[in-house]
Formats: sequence, structure tokens, C-alpha cells
Amino acid sequence: MERNGKQSYLERIYGRYRKATKEQKQKILNEFCEVCGYHRKHAIRLLKKRPRRNTQEPRLPVGRKPVYQIPEITEPLKRVWMASDYLCGKRLKAALPEWLPHYAQEHGALEPSVYNALLKMSAASIDRVLKPVKAKHKGKGLSGTKPGTLLKNQIPIKTHHWDVTQPGFLEADTVAHCGNSLAGDFVWSLTMTDILTTWTECRATWNKGSQGVCTQVNHIEKSLPFPLKGFDCDNGSEFLNHHFVRYFSDRPPEKSVQFTRSRPYHKDDNAHVEQKNWTHVRQCFGYDRFDNPLLVDLMNDLYANEWSLYQNHFCPSNKLIEKTKINSKYRRKYDQPQTPYHRVLACQSVEKQTKENLIKLHNSLNPFKLKAAIENKLKIIFEHVKVTSNVRQRI
Repeated sequence: MERNGKQSYLERIYGRYRKATKEQKQKILNEFCEVCGYHRKHAIRLLKKRPRRNTQEPRLPVGRKPVYQIPEITEPLKRVWMASDYLCGKRLKAALPEWLPHYAQEHGALEPSVYNALLKMSAASIDRVLKPVKAKHKGKGLSGTKPGTLLKNQIPIKTHHWDVTQPGFLEADTVAHCGNSLAGDFVWSLTMTDILTTWTECRATWNKGSQGVCTQVNHIEKSLPFPLKGFDCDNGSEFLNHHFVRYFSDRPPEKSVQFTRSRPYHKDDNAHVEQKNWTHVRQCFGYDRFDNPLLVDLMNDLYANEWSLYQNHFCPSNKLIEKTKINSKYRRKYDQPQTPYHRVLACQSVEKQTKENLIKLHNSLNPFKLKAAIENKLKIIFEHVKVTSNVRQRI
């Protein structure tokens, strides 16, 4: 007997078997085994389960019906997710209250029910709804850190973490926009991130000469909403030089800065800024080669304005607050995602006037317009990159 015939036969005797007496069940079971050729135990299991009427129909999903799988919910959520550079569910949940008030100006007003549902969604539900449209980004780059042999003994190694109860203790690192080769001249990005507030600033410089990097550090220091108190870097020659020693030493005592360096070949000593190298530099400019000096001013115009406002005011970040090792595995506990802007406002050591200026600036910003301005400036930058690449290929 074919499979469909066996299924049809099972459907016919199932009701009769369930209502039969013990003796009648034994007869029905013997007949079922003889007709279909089943083992007796297998036949009993089949008769205990309710058979599906049509084997071609897909099995119905188990559990309650999905709540958020409707176009009215998924479309605005998708737009905010894409405009916020593909934040994860936990960070996107914290970002939605900052982005949704500006949604109507760009894409039209949302229904109150949709607006409230987006704010109530959990991080797991956000990831579940966005799962079909999530994109993956992969990339590999080259390391451009060359050991600095000068002044190593004069710059102490930070053997322990700072007592970070106040903002102003920053980690710094450089990123090479070299493409597939570190040879020749090209643009470097300088990244500095505050450990307490995660406030991050980036600047571009031609090559990584000590004077150029030191100048960009000075620009970043002036743009910070808090005074610089600590500067920790790797062992690259762009940091370990006389210019940086003079820059931090020629200061009055009340404005002194702790200048320290990480241990050689221990990248995790600067884990905070290493993470920002990806989120603030690579996700913006990728891994292309920038070997045109004109790009430095264009990149700094983007870094110091729209990109800084966009990242620090509208992109929440997680902070690790506890890490325990259980056998061979680590268990990590993170705080609630917050934007650097909100972390600065929560700091009691930040001046009141500075907070008022930040609040006034924040209320005047629209994340969707910032994102559009970023895209426009990136188009101009990559047009220059394309022209330079075509000239290089002809040569």
C-alpha cells in the first residue's frame, strides 16, 4: 500500500479506534498492522495521535500569533533601523524614542497605535521583525601601528584601569585608509573615545606625522563637552614622540593630563577605542584607499559636524559593567543602552552651562536630516576616491 493510501486508511479507522472497547481495539490494531505492514508499537503510536487530513499542507505554527508582523509596524521600524546604521535590537529600542519624534517630518505622521506599539516593542521583538531584512557587513583591514622607539621610558604604561567616575579620560587610536597596501602616502583617521560617557570624536590627517596627529588631538580636545584629564594610546610612533610630551607637559597644574600608553601587543588594553574604530570609522568610510590630500578637509568637515552629532546624540551604546568567568566561559552584564549625550547629562561633574548648551543643540537636531547630509557628503568624498583610483589604474 502506498503512503497516501495508508494515511487515508488511518484517518478512517482513527475515530472508530478511539471509541472502541479493549477487545475491539485489539481487532482494529491487528487489521491495521496486517493491511499496512506496520510494527505493532508503531501502529499504536499512530493511532494515539490525531492524523493530519492532508499531508501536503504545511504544519501550523505553534504558539500565539505574532503581534508585530504587519506592514504598519515593520516599515517605519525598517526605515529607522536603516537610517541608524543597522543598530542591534537593544540599541535600537533605546534609539526609537529619539528618532520617532522626527519621523513625521521625513516620512509622514504615524498612527498613534503604531507609534505606541513601536515604543512598547521589546528588543527581542525588534530583532525578530527585522530578521528577514538584516544585512551582514564583513571586512578585513591592515594594521598600521609601528612601534615608537622614542620616549618609551618617559611615558608610563597604564597597568590598571582609571578610576573613571568623571568624564575626560580618553583612549586614542589611528585607522589607516590604505586599501590593500600600506605603501605610500594616504589618509589616517584619529579616533578618541571617553571611557565613562562613550563620547567619541574622529578627525582625519594626511599620513600620521606627529605634528598632524597632535594638531587633530588639539581640535578634538576643544570640541569635547568636558575637559581632557587622561590620554591613553598604543605604542605607535604617532603618539610616542616629543610633540605629544610637550603638548601634555606644557600645561598649568590645574589642567594637567595623564599621558599613558598600553602594553605592547595587548590590543585589549584599548578595547573601548578599538570598538569605535569599527562603528565610527570603518562603517562610515569602509576599506578603500584614500590617497588624495583633498580628502582630509572633506573628511574633517564630516567628522566634526554631522558625524559627531549623529553618533553622540542619536546612537545609543552598551557599556560592560560586569564580567565573570564560569569554568571556561565568560558571562558579561551590560547596562541599559544610552547615547553619549544622555550619559554626559547624567554626569554631575559636567558644568550646568555645558549641559544647557547640549540640550539646546540636541533639540535643534533632526537625525533623519543629519543622515541625509552624511550621505551627501559621503557621495562627494567617494567621487574623489573613484577619480583617484581611476588615475592610479591608468598609471
